[in-house]
Amino acid sequence: MDAQGGFSRCRVLLKLSGEALSGGTIGIDRLMMEDVCAQIASVTRLHVQLAIVVGGGNFFRGANAATTGLDKVTADYVGMLATVMNALALQSGLQAVGVAARLQSAIPMSPIAESYKRDRALKYLENGCVVIFAAGTGNPCFTTDTAASLRAIEVGADLMLKATKVNGVYSDDPVQNPDATKYEQISYDEVLEKRLAVMDATAVALCREHNMPLRVFAISQPGSLMRIIKGEDEGTLILNEA
Repeated sequence: MDAQGGFSRCRVLLKLSGEALSGGTIGIDRLMMEDVCAQIASVTRLHVQLAIVVGGGNFFRGANAATTGLDKVTADYVGMLATVMNALALQSGLQAVGVAARLQSAIPMSPIAESYKRDRALKYLENGCVVIFAAGTGNPCFTTDTAASLRAIEVGADLMLKATKVNGVYSDDPVQNPDATKYEQISYDEVLEKRLAVMDATAVALCREHNMPLRVFAISQPGSLMRIIKGEDEGTLILNEA
């Protein structure tokens, strides 16, 4: 797989938002979960090594500390636990469709998840297991986008994918501004200069520094994940040089 997609590379890190599992409600929507798991299963049949970082925004956002009465650090830890709930559900959903999936948490919680260990994660990937990373980086003040960028670099991913509600990166919020322009391809420098709402600056800087190509797409669009893996244009591609 090159930066566009395709089969010459084989390891991908998928950042999956909590909202992608929620269907626009609080918690997990069964049909959305089934669709996501089916898309992932179809990709693994092509022997693509897939790691996943899952968010927790469908349950709780640490960034919303001010509205909860919690201090920032405590709110971030609550948000990390929300990602573990999603990760457990995703693991169960994948296993139900015949996909071997292992769950690693950045916060030790041995009864329900392994602690994150890079060498073990790499072995799982090489053996065909989907590896789900939960609890962000295990530290407050870092988003799950940053955790995804970090894990993509650590496992040597050839491509990072960010599944969102919108089918790519736009010059403005396309929901609020119907005249917003969609970028087919853009550089990390432009993302930072234009202050586009792709990921937080730390996550963007990590990808830029380590030359990690990123494709932003809407997983709610049927077959979108498979089209990316097959090398088709889907969403927006972000590179160091666009």
